[in-house]
Amino acid sequence: MKPGEIIVQSSEIMINEGRSNTKLTVKNSGDRPIQVGSHYHFYEANPALTFDREEAYGKHLDIPAGAAVRFEPGDEKEIRLVRYAGEQKIYGFHGEVDGPLDQSRITAPNMEEGSDVK
Repeated sequence: MKPGEIIVQSSEIMINEGRSNTKLTVKNSGDRPIQVGSHYHFYEANPALTFDREEAYGKHLDIPAGAAVRFEPGDEKEIRLVRYAGEQKIYGFHGEVDGPLDQSRITAPNMEEGSDVK
């Protein structure tokens, strides 16, 4: 190994492997583009996005870290969400949770386990 060398795994890494997903249809009913980042609490996303918010409670986009999904005005897309892992505490965003998630509000996944995102 050389100083600063990075050795990477030769096979692809599947994100959120073994975790169940929720599929939602989302529409941008606003007049400006909206972008939502990979770890944003989707329940608290821009109010111009219309979707079943209760289904999104406690979940974020099932996309690679640092990525985002962009919704142009009038766009309607199917997205996949995955539950937050770890301590189930959410702070910031629009301040609608600011602490532990209410486990009774988290809905069951509506898709089979596993992501097809690499």
